[in-house]
Amino acid sequence: MATTYNNLYLDTRHKLKSAGIESAQLEAREIVCAAAGKSREQFYRDLTLYASDQVEAQVTDLVERRLAGEPVAYLIGEWEFYGLPLTVSPDVLIPRMDTEVLAEQAILLARAAGEGGRVLDLCAGSGCVGLAVAANVPSTRVVLADKSDGALRVCKQNVRRNELNARVTCIQTDALEPPPAALWDFDVIASNPPYIPSGDIAGLEPSVRDYEPRMALDGGTDGLDFYRAIARDWKKALRLGGTLLFEVGMGQAPDVAELLRWEGYQDIRIFQDTQGIQRVVSGVADIEDGGHER
Repeated sequence: MATTYNNLYLDTRHKLKSAGIESAQLEAREIVCAAAGKSREQFYRDLTLYASDQVEAQVTDLVERRLAGEPVAYLIGEWEFYGLPLTVSPDVLIPRMDTEVLAEQAILLARAAGEGGRVLDLCAGSGCVGLAVAANVPSTRVVLADKSDGALRVCKQNVRRNELNARVTCIQTDALEPPPAALWDFDVIASNPPYIPSGDIAGLEPSVRDYEPRMALDGGTDGLDFYRAIARDWKKALRLGGTLLFEVGMGQAPDVAELLRWEGYQDIRIFQDTQGIQRVVSGVADIEDGGHER
């Protein structure tokens, strides 16, 4: 018996909710849209129409994969961040709302830098932070940098998808190594590096542990390897008065702030996310410590 899109959505939502998936409503809509090849607007418009057997079968397959633990963003191949549609794959972390705090601070600093400002998104993954900056600050040039070939492919797709080719470039580099000569003179370096302690990865929820790239999660024994390397080696890539911005894991902000102090950064600040968790730490490169005159 044929099923309307509305009933297909309600049935999908019920299955997800029964499995304890908190965002069942949003995920059900995204799964039905992906299976039907519809935009959200088309989905709402067509709620009373009947779905084909092919669409129903596709929804059933996607729901089974979701209930087995696969994140919905990987099922549908895209996710939204800061109002931007982004392609995602298992080569990159799924953009999370927590990271909008990092993007927001980078946007404010890029605006303050004025015409010709330069922003580096280091450990870029999908490119979500740098692309949010480029989309919201037209005067800024952005570089997306990541070590992973797969992540860079996704970055390039997202640059094209959001029509930002004129102001965004992608470069392969290892954040644990000093910056190559091509990467210097930035007003802002924003980084959401791997920060899970190696020993904690086995205890992560399966949707993260089994599907998201370990390279983007593993921050070393105490989770701070990338913070140490970037704070120490990448200051030389900042202009005088340029800011290093880090996203941090829960409870890591004091340690990362201390690392920045140790490396000579000034005006160290901590910003909370919407849950009141300390989520972003920033520090400014001063004149004695390797910043470049603008």
